Amino acid sequence: MLSAFLTNIRKIEIKDVKIPEPMDGEVIVRVRSALTCGTDLKMYLRGHPKFKFPMLFGHECSGVIYKVGAGVKNFKEGDEVMFANSASCGECYYCRRGDENLCVNLFEGIFLGAYSEFAKVPARIVKKNMFIKPKNLSFTQSSFLEPISCVMNGIRNLNIREGDSVLVIGDGAIGLMFTLAIKKFFNVNLIVAGRHKERLDIALNFGADEIINVSEFSLFDRLREITSGIGPNLVIECTGKPEVWEESVELVAKGGMVILFGGCPAGTKVNFDATRIHYDQITIKGVFHFTSQDVRKAYEFLCDNSDELTRLISGKYRIVHIHEVFEKLSRRKGLLNDISKLFDVERSVESFKSYLFNFIKNKNMG
Repeated sequence: MLSAFLTNIRKIEIKDVKIPEPMDGEVIVRVRSALTCGTDLKMYLRGHPKFKFPMLFGHECSGVIYKVGAGVKNFKEGDEVMFANSASCGECYYCRRGDENLCVNLFEGIFLGAYSEFAKVPARIVKKNMFIKPKNLSFTQSSFLEPISCVMNGIRNLNIREGDSVLVIGDGAIGLMFTLAIKKFFNVNLIVAGRHKERLDIALNFGADEIINVSEFSLFDRLREITSGIGPNLVIECTGKPEVWEESVELVAKGGMVILFGGCPAGTKVNFDATRIHYDQITIKGVFHFTSQDVRKAYEFLCDNSDELTRLISGKYRIVHIHEVFEKLSRRKGLLNDISKLFDVERSVESFKSYLFNFIKNKNMG
C-alpha cells in the first residue's frame, strides 16, 4: 500500500509498505478521505514533541473497514466508518474525574496514518470513538469528526449568556468551525476577526454578525465601536500566536472569559497584566482535545451541519501531491484539503511503470 511518512521537518516520503494486520480489538480501514489540518501543518513545519521522525502522517479521515481484529463486535468488513484520532484509557486519575482529554495514557492509543491507502485504528478508538458513517454524509464530510470534536470541547467550556458579544480571533478552519457552532447553539452577537477577505466572507455565511479585517482596521478600535466601549464578553483565540494570547486578555470585557484554543510551541512564555486579570475578574481557560462526550456531540452536529462545512475544503489532491499541498498551506493558501485516496489510479500508474521497465529489460536481454 502507499503511505505518507513525515521523515523530517518539511520532508514527506511516499512509501510502498505492507498492509498492516489488525491486533485484538483493532480494525484496518481503507481510507477514502483524509483532511489536512492546522496540527498536521505544525508537525510539518516544526515536528511534534510526542512523536519522533519518521512517523506516519495525518489523523483526520474516514473510510471502509477492510479487516477486523479478534474481539471486534460492533463493526464488520465493508462498514463505512468515521472515527476520532484518540480515545482515553478510562482508568487513570483524570479519566476517573471525567477529564478524558487529559488522560495520561492518551498518546499510547493515538491514531496516525490518515494519508495512507490503509490505516490501522487502535482498539480504544474502535471501542469508544468510531461510528458507522450515515448515508447522508460523504466521506469528506465524515472526516470532519476529529476537528469538530475539539470544537465541541471548546463549546462545552464556554460561559455564555444570551445577548453576549463573542469574539473569535482567527479565520482559519477552526475559527470558522467555532463560528458555525456558536451560531447554531447560542443567541449572541458574534464577531470574527481575521486577515483574509474570502475566509471572512465564509464567516458571514456561517452567521457571524460582524467581521473585522485586521489588515485594514484596528481590532481594538472596531471592537469598542461594535460593543459600545465594553468589549466582548467572550474571546476565543484560534491562532496559536503568543502575541494574540496576550492581546485577547486586553480585549475582553470586565468579568469576561478568554478561551485559549490555538496551541503555541512548547516552551512559549506569555505575559498578562495581573491587575487586569484580578480587578476586572477575567477568566482565562485553555482548551485541549476532546472527550468521548464531545465526539458523540460532534457526530450529531455533523449529521445536521455537514453541507456548510464543505465550504472549508479548498481542494482535493492525490497522495503524490501531498508535499505540494503542505507547502501551499505553509504560505497560508487555502484552508483544508482533502487528500482523496485515488490509489487505484496511483497504483495503476506504478504497475504500468513496473510492467514497462520489465518489458524493456527482458526485450534487451533477449
